[in-house]
Amino acid sequence: MELELLRRHADEAAALLKSLGNADRLLLLCQLVEVERTVSELEELTGIRQPSLSQQLGVLRNEGLVATRRDGKWIYYRIASDEALALLATLHALFCAAPAAEGA
Repeated sequence: MELELLRRHADEAAALLKSLGNADRLLLLCQLVEVERTVSELEELTGIRQPSLSQQLGVLRNEGLVATRRDGKWIYYRIASDEALALLATLHALFCAAPAAEGA
């Protein structure tokens, strides 16, 4: 690969890692891996309260990591980035899956 292409990919990877480097944003994305959710559901599941919740969802939306769908008065969030989904799967395997000999 030419250097310019490598630089562009490195910048994209760094931006994604920066977005995932915030604990609240990571919690929100983890709740969206399998199903889309409303803001109310995300608040209840993560314990992140307004206005921080809206701020973090805005960052994720601006970064292209989540997308929204409106159904009447409800707005549903879902993961919109295949790259983010792949990283979340790896993070889940490393940090969330129960080890066979936990505490041993």
